[in-house]
Amino acid sequence: MVKVDEKVVATMSGLPLEPVYGPGAIEDPPPPGVFPYTRGIHETMYRGKLWTMRQFAGFATAEDTNARYRYLLEQGQTGLSVAFDLPTLMGFDSDQPAALGEVGKCGVAISSLADMETLFQGIPLDGVTVSMTINSPASMIWAMYLVVAEKQGVDWTRISGTLQNDILKEYIAQKEYIYPPRPSMRLVTDSIEFAAQRVPRFNPISISGYHIREAGSTAVQELAFTLRDGIEYVDWALERGLPVDTFAPRLSFFFNSHNDFFEEIAKFRAARKIWAGVMRDRYQAKDERSWKLRFHAQTAGCSLTWQQPQNNIVRTAIQGLAAILGGCQSLHTNSLDEAYALPSEHAVTIALRTQQVLAYESGITNVPDPLGGSYFLEQLTRDVEAAANAYIRRIDDMGGMIPAIEGGFPQTEIANASYEYQHSVEQGESVIVGVNKFTEQQEKPIELLQMDETAEQRQIERLRAMKSRRDQAAVDRTLDALRRAAEGRENTMPFLLDAVRAYATVGEMCSALKDVFGTYTETSVV
Repeated sequence: MVKVDEKVVATMSGLPLEPVYGPGAIEDPPPPGVFPYTRGIHETMYRGKLWTMRQFAGFATAEDTNARYRYLLEQGQTGLSVAFDLPTLMGFDSDQPAALGEVGKCGVAISSLADMETLFQGIPLDGVTVSMTINSPASMIWAMYLVVAEKQGVDWTRISGTLQNDILKEYIAQKEYIYPPRPSMRLVTDSIEFAAQRVPRFNPISISGYHIREAGSTAVQELAFTLRDGIEYVDWALERGLPVDTFAPRLSFFFNSHNDFFEEIAKFRAARKIWAGVMRDRYQAKDERSWKLRFHAQTAGCSLTWQQPQNNIVRTAIQGLAAILGGCQSLHTNSLDEAYALPSEHAVTIALRTQQVLAYESGITNVPDPLGGSYFLEQLTRDVEAAANAYIRRIDDMGGMIPAIEGGFPQTEIANASYEYQHSVEQGESVIVGVNKFTEQQEKPIELLQMDETAEQRQIERLRAMKSRRDQAAVDRTLDALRRAAEGRENTMPFLLDAVRAYATVGEMCSALKDVFGTYTETSVV
């Protein structure tokens, strides 16, 4: 008889693992497409339709990024995903002093409707789904997108896509916030209400665990804090007076797919199971679509290394495989060079080809949830579910996610997890190939994307030329109306749309709301 090694082993979240798993008391979950959707939200899963291959892209100017989008679509990408530069994410225009040196560096610079028109020039918005990763200025950017559709002659009922618009995780992890939490939540709720009434095929929010994980959380923390954020958004929409089934089917999620292969799959399965129970039992949603958690996944940027960067291709393939076996609805695979710079055309093509090989050559799409019934995976799914629910109950006891954030609870939990992981790497307990084991003395250089250093000046000149052509009196009128709406209780989306049509800029609209809402500075918690 072979003796099983019984040394202590755990997942990346610290969940203990038995040396061998057997039937025990585990009951098989219902089949795919059946509540609580542990095995997938659709009966046929990828036999019926593949996930959307949605590579995250954006750099320099709208014109430069439009060219990259056209290239990716020609290479077989099936959806677009917009990466914005830091000034846009923070609500600054490209010509503001705070933006200088950062324009177009980590994403595309979008300051006005003119930029958005260029970004999607030649791309019919009723023919492609578009995801936009933007949070504090999300309403302004979405208003620009809707007006571009309007100018293309595309009815809003025919466009589909996703707006990230998840402000809570900004306070928890990414820190790209502008306003205090409660007025920020009002803006999010305004967009959820507006989408339910006017843009029914668009997801007005993508509740994101990705950035929580990138900040150093465990898989369990990522799952728990993301789902509890989702509960908070539902509560605010219900308080607004929206019936749950009018908006819940369009809530979407965004998760990280990291290195611990089976724990990641278990995380995705547990997410569906928890959310289905929350929506049916906590909120009494009646529409089955409200119970189904739909999610986009992105492979783990924080797992990529600048040492031996070709190893990142392997990491991305494994992480992408976990996301697919976990039942994602769309997927971004990272490029091998992202620890150095924004992806080169060569690297992003390999990343897209990785998805295509998984889709068309691996055979994993032939059967829904091929790992369902695995003794190990079913038990691990239950363990992840239990650990995440324990966190959710703690936050409920604190009065919700906003009091928890104000008290520094999720931030502290993530910081501690990040420290413990880094310590384990430095001690050699966690192995990173090419970094603390199997290292090389001479790293071979790789070809990187060369940024056009004239992009910032070109963008500033375009912005100033647009301002000289517009009707400044109309801009001022729309901004004054936006301030009055913010002071009252009206939905701000119609006023943002009017400002966008007048070519008011992101910075001007954000500044108008700052006049009413103020700004936010996080209180450090030790």
